[in-house]
Amino acid sequence: MTTVSGSTVDIPTRDGTADAYLVHPRGEAPHPAVLLYMDAFGIRPALRAFADRLAAAGYTVLVPNVFYRTGRAPVVELPDFIDPAQRPDLFRDLGPAFQTLTPQNATRDADAYLRYLAGLAQAAEGPVGVTGYCMGAALALRTAGAHPGRVAAAAGFHAANLATDAPDSPHLSADRITAELYFGHADQDPGMPPEQIELLERTLTSAGVRHRAEVYEGAPHGFTQSDTAAHDPAAEERHWEALLDLFRRTL
Repeated sequence: MTTVSGSTVDIPTRDGTADAYLVHPRGEAPHPAVLLYMDAFGIRPALRAFADRLAAAGYTVLVPNVFYRTGRAPVVELPDFIDPAQRPDLFRDLGPAFQTLTPQNATRDADAYLRYLAGLAQAAEGPVGVTGYCMGAALALRTAGAHPGRVAAAAGFHAANLATDAPDSPHLSADRITAELYFGHADQDPGMPPEQIELLERTLTSAGVRHRAEVYEGAPHGFTQSDTAAHDPAAEERHWEALLDLFRRTL
């Protein structure tokens, strides 16, 4: 197993300073860069371990705190294990942070994250990969649309609201995307119902975007996150196989 080195870093943005977790295989040799977008609960031990596993596969991984406008991570106090009874209170407390993450702010922030990766000795020159979880899947899709010359691959897992009727819905960036995409949807996920999955599929196909989308039958929303009651170990492992295959072929 490749050993990794992780640390907290600060990234200058147009709106302040974003704290982030940076991890890469130990040593100074450059590795393909991956921007990993968090789920709503943010940077915490389970997500850092998640990034460590990706780094051990041979990547330099940056996990920004996309809620930095509200505070450094964790922006709210989190239990060691998140069960369904705790979720309403946590989402209530996270409400102000969600409001700061407008599509315009997210796009500006992506510029800063990618500039930071481009300046790292541990990040190889060339295209980057992006992956996102829950709300992070929408950020991954927006980033692929905003940076077609920089993002070669983007993935999203148990995504939420990727294809809505909003005028700034993430799927509307499809005609600008040159990356290869993969989506692993949760079965019967209220955040990404069948009609949204179908609209996303039609839009990507019409735009000529290389992509694959799969519905993980029986997997709940949040199935990759080991510190939540939604965790599904089999679905998480399936996600790893798909994600690493995508990055091996494109980065």
